[in-house]
Amino acid sequence: MEHFVVSARKYRPQTFKDVVGQQAITNTLLNAIENNHLAQALLFCGPRGVGKTTCARILAKMINSDGNENENEDFAFNIFELDAASNNSVDDIRNLTDQVRIPPQVGKYKVYIIDEVHMLSQAAFNAFLKTLEEPPKHCIFILATTEKHKIIPTILSRCQIFDFKRITIKDAKEYLKYIAEEQGITAEDDALHIIAQKADGAMRDALSIFDRVVSFSGKNLTRQAVTENLNVLDYETYFTSTDFILENKIPELLIQFNEILANGFDGHHYIAGLASHFRDLLVCQNQETIQLLDVGDDTKEKYLLQSKKASQAFLLQGIELANDCDLKYKTSKNQRLLVELCLMQLASITFDGEKKNSKNYIIPASYFKKKGITPIPVTVPKNRKNTNSAATNTSQTQKKQDVAKPEDKPKTSLTSALKNRTSGLSLKSIKAKKAHQIKQMDVVIDEEDLPTDDFSEEQLIKAWSTFVKSIEKRGQYNLASILSIDTPKVQGTTIHLEFPNATNKVEVERQQHDLLMFIRKELNNYDIHLSITVNETLEKKYAYTTMEKFEKLKEKNPLIDTLRKTFDLDL
Repeated sequence: MEHFVVSARKYRPQTFKDVVGQQAITNTLLNAIENNHLAQALLFCGPRGVGKTTCARILAKMINSDGNENENEDFAFNIFELDAASNNSVDDIRNLTDQVRIPPQVGKYKVYIIDEVHMLSQAAFNAFLKTLEEPPKHCIFILATTEKHKIIPTILSRCQIFDFKRITIKDAKEYLKYIAEEQGITAEDDALHIIAQKADGAMRDALSIFDRVVSFSGKNLTRQAVTENLNVLDYETYFTSTDFILENKIPELLIQFNEILANGFDGHHYIAGLASHFRDLLVCQNQETIQLLDVGDDTKEKYLLQSKKASQAFLLQGIELANDCDLKYKTSKNQRLLVELCLMQLASITFDGEKKNSKNYIIPASYFKKKGITPIPVTVPKNRKNTNSAATNTSQTQKKQDVAKPEDKPKTSLTSALKNRTSGLSLKSIKAKKAHQIKQMDVVIDEEDLPTDDFSEEQLIKAWSTFVKSIEKRGQYNLASILSIDTPKVQGTTIHLEFPNATNKVEVERQQHDLLMFIRKELNNYDIHLSITVNETLEKKYAYTTMEKFEKLKEKNPLIDTLRKTFDLDL
């Protein structure tokens, strides 16, 4: 049996040109070597499997090469690799510093590659500082780590730092395609894309997965074989789920989810993937954002086709619901029910049947037109008496009816509704009010030709006083007191009032409907309206607290203060 070498070792890059996805770093190192501008302490940091150790080895070979040696020369006597995970003590670092003093026997430089350098102990780091800061001319240190934040700042400040990035799915797929051709393997584009996506930016992981899938499927690498071997949810699952959601097929959607769970997949993984699928459909709807879709060419066509079926509003709401389910999944006690509830909500977004959302919608006029209902004009009887007590229990539409044209005859009787008045705080009245608002939603009010008789300021003041007395009898003492602060002044059909603070103004504006209704009816002029201003200088004229009232009384009669002192009275 021939010895098998894994692809991660067999196809390890031998030159900087072969390194995948790190062009910025490799170009920087090449220029540094050509211009003799290479630092003596380098720090390579980044995620696993992106080429840190590989680049360190290539760099060590290049700086020792003069072009005359054998192509396969690896300069083993000049390159020293130290695993800091197992050699992390002070003694290990002392042995290293002792070796550093000895110059190389072959080549120009001795290169020390210390892998996983963040595993060194605090004492080992401190022992390494002096040597790292002032190494011999023939020595170069290359430190590699996946966790730069664990390295002490004094080490970082002595190194030239190179941050390696994750390998993109596109670069990983292209390299896998090259390796498949080298090995004579026929591979579908989607299959290689799934492998690259599963590797999560690590080229070494991608090659390991590739070897595993090839062992499973042989020389023909298909998308189905990859998804079966890796046990991942492929795109077809989410395409089918989305079709069920758009067609409001809740039973089929729940059955599909049950099959997914039966195949050993996690519900959390499924709902997170569904949110990502909605995101991919969303970016397909704009020509400028299609480049953000990181899938194979065949799959991209399917995304473009399905994105035309879904609206942008649906996708945004779908992403929000799926993401909310994703956040709640770990804390939920019934995780399956949580996902099923989310799926039912998703399938109900575009449902246009009897089911409605929990939001309160106002019935538009078009609804009545479809039903063949014609809005009925409603007016008030000529001899109808003023009913101020009922005004607080009616809607704005009811208020408009009270000022309708007096000469018209009523086409809809409201007598029975007025007779059955109930308390404004009762549950029955609240329900009746809501029902009345719905019924009166599209009622047409005839507001033309309302009376606008002339009136004098004396008539206004008389009607004003009558209203103030009426609300005092009903127990509205605060409003009566505020309306008595200023004498109303008339300019045309505008009643001008001036109050000392904004609180008085707000209170009057809140109750102005009853006031205007009374004044308009008394004066038989329905153009009358209020104009309220605030003059804070008037605040000093009015006494509110007990002390202010006492001071006002003392100004009028100083003997009041003598009376208080004589009998030792409290305010």
